[in-house]
Amino acid sequence: MSESISLPDRYLQLIDKIVDTTLKGKIRSQEQVYQMLLREVESGTGEIFERALSQRQSAIQSQIDRETDELKQAKANRKYRALQTIAQQWERWEKENKVAVAISQAVNQIFDAEPPQRLTALLRAIDPNQPEALTQQQQQKLAKFLQQKLEKTNNPELSQQILPLAMGLKKGWESWQQLEQHLVSWIYDRGKGSLGFGGVPGEDGPWALWSKKLNRPFPKALLNTLAFNRSFSDFLRQQPTPDMSEWVETTVIFQSLQRGLVAWFDKMVYDSKVGAKLSISTYLTFAVIWSQLANAVRQSAGLNSTSREQLANACFQVTLQILRAFAQRDYFPLYGGIFAAFTGEYLRGALEYLSEPLRRVEGTEEKARILTLLGYSMRTMGEYERALGFHEQALEISRDFGDRPCEIASLNHLSRTFVAQKNYQEAIRYSQQALVLSRQAGDRLSEANALATLGFSEVFQARDRGELEPEVYEVAINYLQQGLALAERGGDRQSQALCFSSLGIAYVEIDRYQEAIGYLQKAWEAAQISGDLYLQGLTLGYLAQAFFHQSDLPKTIFFGALGMYRLEQIQATEWRRIAGLLTIVKGQLGESGFQDLLAEQRRNFLPAIGVDGYDYLPELLEKYQRSLE
Repeated sequence: MSESISLPDRYLQLIDKIVDTTLKGKIRSQEQVYQMLLREVESGTGEIFERALSQRQSAIQSQIDRETDELKQAKANRKYRALQTIAQQWERWEKENKVAVAISQAVNQIFDAEPPQRLTALLRAIDPNQPEALTQQQQQKLAKFLQQKLEKTNNPELSQQILPLAMGLKKGWESWQQLEQHLVSWIYDRGKGSLGFGGVPGEDGPWALWSKKLNRPFPKALLNTLAFNRSFSDFLRQQPTPDMSEWVETTVIFQSLQRGLVAWFDKMVYDSKVGAKLSISTYLTFAVIWSQLANAVRQSAGLNSTSREQLANACFQVTLQILRAFAQRDYFPLYGGIFAAFTGEYLRGALEYLSEPLRRVEGTEEKARILTLLGYSMRTMGEYERALGFHEQALEISRDFGDRPCEIASLNHLSRTFVAQKNYQEAIRYSQQALVLSRQAGDRLSEANALATLGFSEVFQARDRGELEPEVYEVAINYLQQGLALAERGGDRQSQALCFSSLGIAYVEIDRYQEAIGYLQKAWEAAQISGDLYLQGLTLGYLAQAFFHQSDLPKTIFFGALGMYRLEQIQATEWRRIAGLLTIVKGQLGESGFQDLLAEQRRNFLPAIGVDGYDYLPELLEKYQRSLE
C-alpha cells in the first residue's frame, strides 16, 4: 500500500481488499485473513484499525437494513460475514500482538536498565500480577529474544550481564518440567488430614520429595535446606558463589511450584474450605521463604555489597509479588493472621520477614489487606502498638481505594486491639462504626464480626467496671448471639469460632460456667477447622478456667496445658495467664499430684502436640515460674 495516504485510509483499503478477495472466493481459510492483518497492521495502531473496521461494519449494516433488492441484500450480507471474519481474526491478532509487545518491551527494559537493576527488570517482566502476565512458554520466548538481541549487539559486557538472566529462565523451565509431575504426589504419600509443608525433617513432605527429583545443584540445596528445617544463612555459607542464572532458575522453579500448588488446591471442589486453607498456607509459606532468604542474603559475608543489595531486593520483590497475588483472592483472610495458616519453627519470625518488604512499597489496595494480616498477628504477640499502626495504615489505604470489606475489617481489628489494651470506649466506638458500615454494605461476614467485636468489647468493659449483675451483660450477649446467627447462616467457621468464644468468655465472666463450657467447646471445634491457632489457644485457656471453677482438675490441666502450649508456640502473650492458672492448680495438688494428672492425660496430648510437645509442657511451666522471680 502507498505510504503517502493516512493510516485510517490505508486500513479502510485493507479491509475493502480482504472483503473483495473473500467475495471472489480467493480466501480459503481464516488463517489467510490473519496473515494479511499480521503483515499490514502496524504495532501500536490498533485503535485506528478498530475504528476503520467499525466504520465499515456500520455502513454495511445500514445498507442491509435499508436494501429491498434481494440480490443486493444477499451481497451486503456476504460482505458483513466477511467483516465478521476480519473482526474475529483481529481479536486474535490483538491478543497475540499484546504478548509480543509485552515481551518486546520487557527485552528493552532489561537492556535499558542500569546493571544493578537488570534482575529487578526481569522479575518485573515475569510478575504474575502484570496486566499481560507471561505464561511459562512466553517466558521462554523472552529468554530467546534476549539472546537474539545480545547476538545483534555483539557487546561482551552486556552479554556477561544479561545472558545469565536468559539462561536462568531456560534452566528454570527445564527444572520445572522435572518437578511438575511430582507437584502434589507428596500429598498422596501422607495420611489424610496431614496436609501441609511440615513432615519428618528430610524424609517426607514436599521439600524432601522435590529435592530428590531435581538435579540442579543450587535449587536442590535450597530445597534440602527447607526439608531439614535449616538456616538460610548456613545454606548460603555452604554454597559456592552462585551466578545470576542460578538465582533466576531458582526463582522460576519456586514461582512455578507455588502457582501450581495454589491452582491445584483451588480446584478442590469436593472440599473448598480445605482447599482455601491450603492455598492460604501456600501463599504465606512461599512469601516467608523469600523474605527469609532476602534477610540471609543481606547478612551473607560470601557476597560483595553490590550483589547483596541486588539479590536482597530481588527476593523482597518476589515476596511482594506473591503477597499482591494473594491479597486479590476471594479467600484472603481479612479476619485471620499469619498463624491462622501455618506452623513450623523456621516460620516463627514470619511477621518480621513480611513487615520488611511492605515498607518498600507505597500504599496500594493489596498492601492494606496484607497489613490487616500482620496487624492481627502482632496483636496475638502482645505487640499492641505495632498492631494499631498496621490497622490504622490499612484503614487509611482501604478508604483511599474504596475497599469497603478491608475498611470494615480494619475497624473491627482496631476495636479488638483496643480491647487488649483495656481501652474499651475506643473499642466500642470502632466496632459500632464497623457495624453501621457492614449493614449499609450488606456484608454479612463483616456484620457478624462487627457484632462479635461489639459484644466482646462490652463484655470486657462491664467486667472492667466490676459490674456483676447478669442484666448488664445481656445487651452484649445479644450482640454476640446475633453475630453467631449470621456466621452460622453464612457458614463462616472463623466468625463462628469468634462468636462462640466470645459468648463463652462472657458466660465465664458472669460465673455461668456450664453454659460457658458449651460455647467454648464449640469455639474450639470451629477454630480447629478454620485453622486459627490463636483463637484455639485463647478458647482452651478459658475452657480451663471454666473447668477449674467446677473443680474438674484433670480437664483444667488438659485444656490449660494445651492452650498454654498453642499460644506460646505462636508467641502470644496470653500463654502466661494460663500458666498462672496451672501454677495455682499445681500448688493445690502438689508437684507429685500435678505430674500424675498430667501423665494421665498423655494419650490425649499426643495426637494434638506429639511427644515433643508433651515433654515441653513442664519446661514451659518452669519458664513461667522463673519469669516471676
